[in-house]
Amino acid sequence: MRFEGIYTPVITPFFADGSIDWDSYGDVIDWQIENNISGIVVGGSTGEFYALTKKDRIKQFEFAARRIKGRSEFMAGVNALRVEECLEISAAARDAGADSLLVAAPPYSLPTEAELAAHVLKIDSIANLPIMLYNYPGRTGVGMGEEFLSRVAQSGNICGIKESSGDYRRLPMLMRKYPSIELCVGGDDQVLEFAAWGAKAWVSAAGNFFPKECSGLMAVLGKKGDFERGRRIMAALMPLMSALEQGGKFIQCVKYCCELQGRPGGPSAPPLMPMKKELKREMDEIIRNARLTVNAILSELE
Repeated sequence: MRFEGIYTPVITPFFADGSIDWDSYGDVIDWQIENNISGIVVGGSTGEFYALTKKDRIKQFEFAARRIKGRSEFMAGVNALRVEECLEISAAARDAGADSLLVAAPPYSLPTEAELAAHVLKIDSIANLPIMLYNYPGRTGVGMGEEFLSRVAQSGNICGIKESSGDYRRLPMLMRKYPSIELCVGGDDQVLEFAAWGAKAWVSAAGNFFPKECSGLMAVLGKKGDFERGRRIMAALMPLMSALEQGGKFIQCVKYCCELQGRPGGPSAPPLMPMKKELKREMDEIIRNARLTVNAILSELE
């Protein structure tokens, strides 16, 4: 399997009482498909999976499968603190009809690379689906190093890696030593650097509110190899990407940007608190300028 294009880790719209707004969730999925994204990631960290019960996470998989109906790739995020729950959720994703899985290290336990490889291969044996690894040591506490990669690369189902370590030295290593594992953009502020090393897929939180713009950038870089225009687009997006990735209010900003685009957003799950008015005003200006500039550049291709 080849990962290519935009994979949006969709948000979970909540009501004020913390329950899922299923009507809005369906609207979120439909809008992504209408904007021709490559894949919908259900159960990712942008979807606040950690705030949901196992029952609600499985219900999300089942709901998404019915809503997507094969119109886009359905990727299921199956990470969990308890390994037993992670394996149960992986089986549930398979049974719901997921096309692929997004698999990170279980947080807090700090497994060795050999132990982490055994964990991933156990998920592989249960689900037998294409897997995109998710390397995010800043959240999980452990990295997916070369010992781990050499072990899991022996499975044909390990097809990609969402590289979110922030360590650019890993990019040439991944491309050179593990060509069977597709390199995928893991940070919204790093698209240009990943594309320079051949990445053609981007797991994009910004795709929740800028699906057309993100798809356009990935096409300019990944398909056309037009790095001059890609640099101009990325320069226009950097204030937005920096606010998302380094602003300390990632989920809140993503949901607020959705609302600014007329899309469902809703509150973030506790312990995250609402954004302050000053940050909202800053995001208003940032997203307006980014949208205008990026769409003007993309219009040059029409």
